Amino acid sequence: MSCKKLQEETMQADRVEVSWDPAKSKWLVRIQSGEEVLRRHCNLPKAADDQTLRAAAEKTVQDEGYQVLPANLSVRREQSAAKL
Repeated sequence: MSCKKLQEETMQADRVEVSWDPAKSKWLVRIQSGEEVLRRHCNLPKAADDQTLRAAAEKTVQDEGYQVLPANLSVRREQSAAKL
């Protein structure tokens, strides 16, 4: 294999989760691949819809050199006490 070929190969993320980080007031994209976990923040508004969050997470995953199956990408929204 050439060096260029090695650079082009992407790793498969086992799981990607998007959740709101109240401490930073930003969305957190958590990429898990085996034992390794990467955390990257995203500047989308808190009211962003799931489709927008998924697209941003997929872009973040690609930027980090990974790929993810849509079934392994989840958006977690916290339920506030007022809604219960």
